[in-house]
Amino acid sequence: MDADPAKPVSAIPSHVVGGQAPKVPTEVRDQKERDDLKNAIDSSNRGRQPVDFDGPNGYFPAKAVAADFTGSSEKKKHAIHNGEIDVEGYNEGSMTPLKTSRAHSPYTQHPTIDFDGLSWPSKGTLERKEATDEEKAERLQKLTGAVRTMLECLGEDPDREGLRDTPDRYAKALLFFTKGYEENLRDIVNGAVFHEDHDELVIVKDIEIFSLCEHHLVPFTGKMHIGYIPNRRVIGLSKLARIAEMFSRRLQVQERLTKQVALALSEMLQPQGVAVVVESSHLCMVMRGVQKTGASTTTSCMLGRMRSTAKTREEFLRLIDRR
Repeated sequence: MDADPAKPVSAIPSHVVGGQAPKVPTEVRDQKERDDLKNAIDSSNRGRQPVDFDGPNGYFPAKAVAADFTGSSEKKKHAIHNGEIDVEGYNEGSMTPLKTSRAHSPYTQHPTIDFDGLSWPSKGTLERKEATDEEKAERLQKLTGAVRTMLECLGEDPDREGLRDTPDRYAKALLFFTKGYEENLRDIVNGAVFHEDHDELVIVKDIEIFSLCEHHLVPFTGKMHIGYIPNRRVIGLSKLARIAEMFSRRLQVQERLTKQVALALSEMLQPQGVAVVVESSHLCMVMRGVQKTGASTTTSCMLGRMRSTAKTREEFLRLIDRR
């Protein structure tokens, strides 16, 4: 008689099949935890290894690719379920290089990050960013004339003593309020992305933001809280505040601002998860319209594990005291 065929090996551990889990002595367990912690510290003390963005496999191309509004240049698209993009699987396990073409619209679900400094196709933005000193002076003069016209339309006399220099002052102030158009992500990060053996939450909270509402050109101000779970790649902490500053110093709506910061970090670090929460007060609600002075607006954008794992999301919200 032929021998019985070999029995398949069970995927269930033997101690589970028997119904009894082995008891690990407390001393052994504690020693293992100490050893694991020591190994992690020793590994971290080897020194940070900066990410080489300009290497052969670097993330930053020498020249950003022009936007392809037909969408034909995209090699891989996100899955679409019930008319919506699958956000949960947005960047989990992604090892693709940074996308550099601009989004078709500022309202798309996943606007790409353009390292020419543009996060969506706004006419004239790149022209302003790359302007020469002569072109900047011409732009300032043109804007000053527009402010003077505005004062005249309001019924004022731009030549009276109190308003004589106001058109020039306001033009300079407005250019400063929107200086984010002249900055790009690559220059802000400036190589401050490092390989690091860390996979726990990193949070920078209470980052002050000042922006202009694009609907009425009046300010909205507040605080931004940023958290991410590294995937062996961390960024200098001050860069988080600088990224928030770059995107806020543009004509914005709060919803888009929140999403842009989250997506920029997702593209830059390819982390396990990203969370951004913005709390702000809008003068377009306070000074005009409904005139509710106590109203505040909170928006959030969660990607990766921050969105798909409830415990991780709750930990972030608890640590920023917003749960």
